[in-house]
Formats: sequence, structure tokens, C-alpha cells
Amino acid sequence: MQVLYVKQDHASPSGLIGSAFGELGWDDSELIVVPESRYHTPDVQAFFPSADLFDAIVFYGAPWSVYDTATIGTWIGDEIAFARSAIALGVPVLGICFGGQMLAAALGGTVSAAATPEIGWTSVFADPSGLIDPGPWFNWHFDRFTVPSSVPVLARTPASDQAFCVGRSLGLQFHPEVTEEVLDSWLRVGGYDQLSELVRRFVTDVARRPVAPLAPLLAPVTPGAEAGDATVLTPAR
Repeated sequence: MQVLYVKQDHASPSGLIGSAFGELGWDDSELIVVPESRYHTPDVQAFFPSADLFDAIVFYGAPWSVYDTATIGTWIGDEIAFARSAIALGVPVLGICFGGQMLAAALGGTVSAAATPEIGWTSVFADPSGLIDPGPWFNWHFDRFTVPSSVPVLARTPASDQAFCVGRSLGLQFHPEVTEEVLDSWLRVGGYDQLSELVRRFVTDVARRPVAPLAPLLAPVTPGAEAGDATVLTPAR
């Protein structure tokens, strides 16, 4: 049995998904769409093999957006066509994060910027089918997918749909492959910068809001006084 890992960049270790296929005795092949030398200029020419050469295909995540062809160029269209051919042939497909968004687009859905990014461990609201465990699962995304109404959504959070399934294809927004090695790889190629930017935006947003002086907020409540409602400070995104 042969599985193909389609990795959009050089910084996507196979993680727990690779370990699971290995434990089952599968042979694996790897296709890196954007080589390390083109990480900051990812508008490369990509060539995808025939889907019928594989018994399963896994599409991994990416730091880019499916819809940002100005940055990534035309290879995303070729990848969508490759996914569609796999679906038509009945080859099982797993799409993770960017890969799940790409799979949604291949099925006629859409991908857009999320109103609220999700980074960290997140529990999901799963449907009664039991196909998706509530988690928590690890999320790191700034975009979200929508799927056609004919495609069942299996899990979601308040911010985005998290899983869908059609035929032998499964699309995920979260990262079931994540390990310490995977996370470290993301952090080393820009993840720290993304987190720093989110913190900067949060602090800037808080600084712009009129808030009560800190001392009264920390003072003990005097007898007969009522504690005020807490204000939740969230960053503007």
C-alpha cells in the first residue's frame, strides 16, 4: 500500500499521520510543492503525478492562503485538479488545514479569511456520527472553508467549520498530525513572528480602549458594594 504526502512546503513534518501509516506498514512517497529555496517566493511551477498510483493521499498545511494566487501563483489550481482526479478515482484523500481548505475548493466550496484566527488547542462540536472526536485538537489558521450544502460538516467551532467528509475524502481544519517536532518546525519558519504580531495587535487594541485605572480594579470590594461586570478584552482582527 502506497500513500503520498503532498507537502506544500519544506517545513511540514509528517508527524502523527506519518507515524500511523508507518505502523500500518504502508510505503510512503513525498511531494514538496514549494522547495525551501522558494519559501518566500512560492509562485513555482508544480507537477503532480497520476492519482491512480497511490492508495491514499494526504495534503498537508501551508502558511499561505488558497485564494492568494498573487503570492502562490498557479500551482494551487493544479493541486485542486489533482485532488479532484483522486476523488473521481475513489482514492482516499485527507486534507489538513490548507489541505482541507484546498479540498473544500475542489468540491465546489469556498475559502476566505476567518473573522477570528484560531491558534492552540481547541475542542470542537462534533456531529452524532462519532467520526470526529471532540478533541481538543490543535488549530493554527487564519482562513476558513465552507463546503457545498450537499457535503456534511462533521465538526465545528464558533469560529469555523472543522471537518467534513464526502465519499472517501476527509477535510480537516485542525492538525491531527501535530507533535513537538511539527510545532517547532512551524515556529522556526515564521510562527514566532505570527504570534508576536497577534500579541502586538492585542496590546494595541487594549491600549486604545478607555478602561478604569488599574488600582480601583484591584482594590477589595467594600462591604455593601457590588462588584462590577468584568470587561473581556479581545484583539481587533
